Amino acid sequence: MSVAAARGGSSPCLGAAAAAASCSSAGSSYAAPAGGGAGVAGRLPVRVLEHIFSYLELSDLMRCSLVSWHWNNILGDENSEVWRSLSSRTLSDEALRSDILCNLPTYKGKLKAFQHALSSHDCSRNVYVKKNGFTLHRNPIAQSTDGARGKIGFTEGRHAWEIWWEGPLGTVAVIGIATKRAAMQCQGYVALLGSDDQSWGWNLVDNNLLHNGEVNGNFPQCNNAPKYQIGERIRVILDMDDKTLAFERGFEFLGVAFRGLPKVCLFPAVSAVFTKRSWTCAAVVYLCVSFVFPDPPLVVADGSIRFTLSPVLVKVSSC
Repeated sequence: MSVAAARGGSSPCLGAAAAAASCSSAGSSYAAPAGGGAGVAGRLPVRVLEHIFSYLELSDLMRCSLVSWHWNNILGDENSEVWRSLSSRTLSDEALRSDILCNLPTYKGKLKAFQHALSSHDCSRNVYVKKNGFTLHRNPIAQSTDGARGKIGFTEGRHAWEIWWEGPLGTVAVIGIATKRAAMQCQGYVALLGSDDQSWGWNLVDNNLLHNGEVNGNFPQCNNAPKYQIGERIRVILDMDDKTLAFERGFEFLGVAFRGLPKVCLFPAVSAVFTKRSWTCAAVVYLCVSFVFPDPPLVVADGSIRFTLSPVLVKVSSC
């Protein structure tokens, strides 16, 4: 799945253009005219439509939002019964009670956050995602490095997500991005993310950048850069238009880490190793919602970076 902005944003790895086109054109009686109001789609009462929509799944709702302006406006209410119903069917009680989702004000926002979490089906066999849907836990397996990929990858647009550790990092803890071909498990204690040409990572333990099995310099690029502190939130900023990967700690922009990224589908990713000090916490990671930034970022005088979060129309497709 992927997220695409309705205006000037991004597109999924495998675009939903075909699905959207088939939805809006299959049957002229359901295709709204230019005014977006006439026809069957425009005459149905809001309550009737909301009741029908409340039985649909996310992919169907995304297609319905492209049928007419009337339907799109109804689905634009992110706290409507439609999104509340879908949230109750899709999200577990543990996920809804998690701090991440409790801090998101709308039901649609909660669903988007969950859709952008780490994948329980695309990770090392030695790790699993807890019932809250966001926490990655690593089993105490010695001589193994393990990772996980996000559910959604990106080929266009600007995206950001946050990651933080709840316990000790261990000897290697890397965050960054990876293609679908990058390995998520290997023998020994290594920096898995960045060990080949399919992934790019920042090792939080040694403060260095890794790609293609090589160290690409220190990061952040300053003298005596502070080490990562447990609980600090790191925001990963992927700009597929400019082909760059940057990082932000708290509200401090740390700079661009990688440039010249390839035009392929890139996923959020993490990797970690076993630590005898506290293995139960060594690889506990949260991955938050990936936002879409239709507008270019604004770099202010103090060097920090700010984004304009604009309302987006999402299209969902397999990646």
